[in-house]
Amino acid sequence: MKAIAITPRQEHTAFMVDLPKPTLDEIPNGRGVLVKVLMVGQDGTDKELYGGEYGAPPPGYDFLVTGHESFGQVVDVGANVTQVAAGDFVVPTVRRPGNSIYDVIGTNDMTTDSTYYERGINLRHGFLTEYYVEDVEFLVKIPNGLKHIGVLLEPMSIIEKGIVQAYEIQRRLKVWQPHKAAVVGAGTIGLLAALGMRLRGVDVTAFARSQKPTFNSDLLEDIGVRYVSTREMSMADAAAQFGPFDLIFEASGSSPQVFEAANVLAKNGVLVLSSITGGSKTIEVQSDKLNLDFVLGNKVMFGTVNAHRGYFETGVADFAQAEAAWPGWLSRLLTHPIQGLDNYAEMFRTLLETKEAIKVHVIVSEENAI
Repeated sequence: MKAIAITPRQEHTAFMVDLPKPTLDEIPNGRGVLVKVLMVGQDGTDKELYGGEYGAPPPGYDFLVTGHESFGQVVDVGANVTQVAAGDFVVPTVRRPGNSIYDVIGTNDMTTDSTYYERGINLRHGFLTEYYVEDVEFLVKIPNGLKHIGVLLEPMSIIEKGIVQAYEIQRRLKVWQPHKAAVVGAGTIGLLAALGMRLRGVDVTAFARSQKPTFNSDLLEDIGVRYVSTREMSMADAAAQFGPFDLIFEASGSSPQVFEAANVLAKNGVLVLSSITGGSKTIEVQSDKLNLDFVLGNKVMFGTVNAHRGYFETGVADFAQAEAAWPGWLSRLLTHPIQGLDNYAEMFRTLLETKEAIKVHVIVSEENAI
């Protein structure tokens, strides 16, 4: 069975490996599901893994099969599986349980363990392969009507977690309801964050460096999002005109943007941080003012990473709503298809070099070819 692997912590190593086809008996208690991989998305995490920035192989291996944004079709199920059947479409979650209390109660995305397990990222092989087997607990069923955008569910789950957590935190205020929001960054996560907030009836302003028109700015404006180039208008000036912002989703990949966003957050506002920034960049910050504004304004800033299956399920519901409101919009995010695992070099090249790519994705197999 073909699979694409890297040598973790080594820069630009990628190669094809031959692995045994997995079997249902690898999962105990008859809970296994054998899935044929149809499509695998690529994102910044895959780029950073390929760049040798982090990652670890599973025990007993010196390589890691990558790919964590997967969409597939069920081939066979174990004796005690009733949630899915052969022919169904599924998306796997990414993180697997550790030993903390949060892992025990099913919120392994909030683990306090120093060691975490993520398929295709850390200590567990991923999905850039022909088949995988998984416990049904970690599979989310995709309706047939959404199969064409199923590969986008994993990144959407990150959005759902951030937005849901913001609302959960602000339950303390009893009547909190965001009316104006901002998204910082117009890549895949920024686009999906804007979509998630528009689906909740919020007025959204998106910030990005590029000046209009771009494909991304067109996508945002097509769902009623205001696009602002930070080369033409600062966040502060935009907030004075279009804000203040009750909810800000930061997805720029640039840590200085966090502090700009914090400065334009409304009283009782929430700033969600989702960028992974592993560099050593430093900037000067007006720390007294920032601290004072957060204290006197009852503001919140929190980080979010990964998602448990509940957020994936919320994503499925939002996808259905989005398809009804803006048919075909989500499909337009699938900008750069790569045909087959054999073209993994093209996949990594496109991921690294094609700045306009929204979602690079590998078409591993066709549906019903099981």
